[in-house]
Amino acid sequence: MTGGERRGGRRRGRIPDADTMLDTGLFIFSGVAAVWLATILLQESLQWGRLWFSIVFWAALAYLVLPRIHWILTRIYLPGYFIGRARTSDGLLGDPVNMALLATEDQVHAAMRRAGWTQADDVNLASSRRIVASTLMRGSYDEAPVSPLFLFGRQQDFAYQQEVDGNPGKRHHIRFWHCPPGWVLPGGVRVDWLAAGTYDRAVGLSLFTLQITHKIEENTDDERDHVLATLKRAVPEAEVAVIRDFSTGYHARNGGGDTISTDGNLPVVDLTHFGTAPAETHRSQTDGSNRCPAPTLFGGVLLCLRGIAALALAVSLQLGGNPAAGAGTDSLLLPAVVTVIAVFAAGEIVLAWLVLRGGNRSRVTAMLLSVVAILIQAADVLNGGPRVALETNLVGLSLDILLIIALSSQRSRTFARRHCQGTVAPSGVVAESR
Repeated sequence: MTGGERRGGRRRGRIPDADTMLDTGLFIFSGVAAVWLATILLQESLQWGRLWFSIVFWAALAYLVLPRIHWILTRIYLPGYFIGRARTSDGLLGDPVNMALLATEDQVHAAMRRAGWTQADDVNLASSRRIVASTLMRGSYDEAPVSPLFLFGRQQDFAYQQEVDGNPGKRHHIRFWHCPPGWVLPGGVRVDWLAAGTYDRAVGLSLFTLQITHKIEENTDDERDHVLATLKRAVPEAEVAVIRDFSTGYHARNGGGDTISTDGNLPVVDLTHFGTAPAETHRSQTDGSNRCPAPTLFGGVLLCLRGIAALALAVSLQLGGNPAAGAGTDSLLLPAVVTVIAVFAAGEIVLAWLVLRGGNRSRVTAMLLSVVAILIQAADVLNGGPRVALETNLVGLSLDILLIIALSSQRSRTFARRHCQGTVAPSGVVAESR
């Protein structure tokens, strides 16, 4: 086989399958639909007496539209290989990778705890509620979670932090990723862990997404050196070798739009001679790979609510609780209409159950139904029908768009494919971790 044939074979091997292409199309469609929704919300917020609606517009823009647009664009222009930067869940370049370690997981945990660091909680409903409360009340939260950053296609394995003056808005923190088996740094250096340490100086708005987030200190080398200093004091047997000019020193911005700078040096901390004591074992990490992710749960709840609403409509028509609908419906046709609506409601509820169980076909079917509903609404507007507004079908349109955004996310997609096929979603899928 010639070199050209080999290259051609590799290209053919990367051609995505039909499911991947459909998922990618739905992902992009959700981005376009989200832009339309944001435009409608902006129009509503500009009406007299509805300035409060600008908050809804900001939320949609910051947490739906801009993240999805960023992810679509970064898949086009950012490389997928290691370049010394983590990524945000929106695909933007995040914090610089500024430390590497040779150690087992137990050794990393034991060394960080001995050095005075606290392991951060996982991001969940309870920890999110607590971090919001502690920020508003300016109370201490030593184990406050950190936002997910991604390396090797997955978020950090764990993170450690040091709160400053009992203020959750200011803290030292560092994220750790375990390197894949056999993986080496550019240049051939083998390490077990990579880490990114930065200092949170305040809470503010992201320059790129307008989301509420922590703002970090510009000189990330200071935080790297702080982590090293605490480790060397607590673990004298640790050995540190520095790879000079590992990456060219640069000034840039992270995923929140904060200016960052680094000299490009990468210290490699060797903890292989550090013995761990039983009393220093770390908090066990739960494997959430089989747990229903938040986007899937959200989509399933929306489906269930849509089914309940349709069922309520069917009951209302049957009992004559909707005279306006009954007056315009032939008495012989009404039972058929009620039956169709009831069957649709039951189908939606069953579909919600299957989606929550990890059904991939059910997930795609639910999204396609929402696509049809959105396209019908768009066609009606384009043909001179009433515009979508709060008084018409804005709520219904919003729920359909939210459903596609949730179920087209990478977390929802991977969950469904893992359950249906027993494997993780192919690498060709548009990756998105929301």
